Amino acid sequence: MCGIAGIFNLNGEPVSPVLLRKMTDVMAHRGPDGEGFYTDSFVGLGHRRLAILDLSPAGHQPMATTSNEHVITYNGEVYNFRELRAELEALGHQFRSKSDTEVVLYAYKQWGAKCLGKFNGHFAFAIWDKTKQSLFLARDRYGTKPLYYTIAGPYFIFASEQKAILTHPAVGRDLDLEALLEYFTFQNIFTDKTFFKGIRIFPPGSYAFLPLTASTNNLEIVKYWDYDFQEPEKPALREEYIHELDRLFRQAVNRQLVSDVEIGAYLSGGMDSGSITAFAAGQLPYMKTFTVGFDLRSASGLELGFDEREKAEYMSYLFKTEHYEMVLKAGDMERILPKLAWHLEEPRVGQSYPNYYAAQLASKFVKVVLSGGGGDELFGGYPWRYYRAADPMDDFEQYVDKYYLYWQRLIPNKIIKELFRPVWDEVKHVWTRDIFRDVFKKHEHKLTRPEDYINHSLAFEARTFLHGLLVVEDKLSMAHGLETRLPFLDNDLVDFSMRCPVSFKINNLGEVIRINENEPAKLIKYYEKTNDGKQILRDVMRRYIPDEVTRGIKQGFSAPDATWFKGDSIDFVRRTLFNRRARIYNYMDRDTVEALVQQHISGSQNRRLLIWSFLNVEEWLKLFV
Repeated sequence: MCGIAGIFNLNGEPVSPVLLRKMTDVMAHRGPDGEGFYTDSFVGLGHRRLAILDLSPAGHQPMATTSNEHVITYNGEVYNFRELRAELEALGHQFRSKSDTEVVLYAYKQWGAKCLGKFNGHFAFAIWDKTKQSLFLARDRYGTKPLYYTIAGPYFIFASEQKAILTHPAVGRDLDLEALLEYFTFQNIFTDKTFFKGIRIFPPGSYAFLPLTASTNNLEIVKYWDYDFQEPEKPALREEYIHELDRLFRQAVNRQLVSDVEIGAYLSGGMDSGSITAFAAGQLPYMKTFTVGFDLRSASGLELGFDEREKAEYMSYLFKTEHYEMVLKAGDMERILPKLAWHLEEPRVGQSYPNYYAAQLASKFVKVVLSGGGGDELFGGYPWRYYRAADPMDDFEQYVDKYYLYWQRLIPNKIIKELFRPVWDEVKHVWTRDIFRDVFKKHEHKLTRPEDYINHSLAFEARTFLHGLLVVEDKLSMAHGLETRLPFLDNDLVDFSMRCPVSFKINNLGEVIRINENEPAKLIKYYEKTNDGKQILRDVMRRYIPDEVTRGIKQGFSAPDATWFKGDSIDFVRRTLFNRRARIYNYMDRDTVEALVQQHISGSQNRRLLIWSFLNVEEWLKLFV
């Protein structure tokens, strides 16, 4: 895990080493174990190192081949690097280190862009190919590791974080109003936009070649992998799927235990993190586990079930881990918001400040932590979100329309114009329904059954919701020099999940319970009516964790903010959002914002996600614009 940065001056101008250092210095938190630089006239590569594999100087980056014809700056882990190294050695390549970085470098030298199909891991990297006078950029299948870029005049600039790109004098800090509108529709950004006009996120599962002769107006990006959930034509017996899932799960966790430093695990009290911890603890001695809970003395109603420390402590006892906990209170959000906004660089899915504290806790003890992320998105963990896809429809566009209405998570279309009244003329051309539809642009399979629609929904959520979660997870863990690994995003396990019959994930296809995504404790209400979702995963995980956990109610990692925003945190909310000089009012209508917030305070509507988004964007504007 590291931070990478680079400058490619397409006009042939020499790269400034001072500027390259500024880019890496602002990301020092991503790599506290060292820094490195490479310049070759108009190309410059920078690196901040978090040493996980081969802690010796041999793992230093940027790293060059023995011929110096290829140079890499790399962020990530390729878990099958030892097998690939043996294959490359058989082809005549010689290695000077024990790192996966060098394997990636020589894999590119041997196979070019086809090397990406051989990697099982998470990564973002750039390779300067002197023989072709070309820069090669790539990002892993799922987008676990971030990569941003911009083209500012003749300068192509890239980095693991946007703030590194902002150090370049040719890059401005103008707010992208279209991205802001997109965020307040979906509480996420589905396109490659960021809040900074001109800075883009490099898409997952993609690569690009940028030759010196390239046009400064275009970067041709090639998609080498994408999600493709399909029903098998002739499914095997359920027991065969259960046996194979068990094998692949154990293989995935084992693969991700490769490390030259200590590995810990998040232990939320739920099934996914519990299963990973159970299996990993059997392979590692004295494993450390980490849980963040919430002080619920001022919480009310269904939010009283948000603290999962008791379940986590029970599993720690069963698996004999060395367990650490942290308890969050209402004031902890206000306290951490400036740091959180700085590291997130833009708000995305969910109320993510508890994740910041979880990473902070784990980083005090380990440099690598295992997480259960991805299990829900791959195995149907949100059945209440699929009900619009449960009944076959004659028209695919009708499906898109219904699903689009559901995914307006913050502001529905009928209010969006009112909210953005000060800048509406600048964004009125943006049709967020088209943005939503574009996620399905590879609509190739005929949709006739509920299973077909649900598979499309699973692919949609993996491309959008899961990607947002992954970006947030990386930013908040690397803020503390911590690497997060996600065994459920092992290539073989993901490939299996995309061919697993929907009926093995969700039992009640015709009776999916309808739940309001914004209401507090929606999961508890859902599971009071049915205990569906992730059925085949539950069957496998019973081999590792107690039945009461696999049968238990799913609980998202959320603080009781619905209560806090109209209770312990109400002064902070009012002080920030009822301030006439708040920066958000350069872009949003103050009366509309205040009315929406007042609906929550009065109890007439639950606007917890919207209030969180207003607070986060206000802090972002203070820091960056």
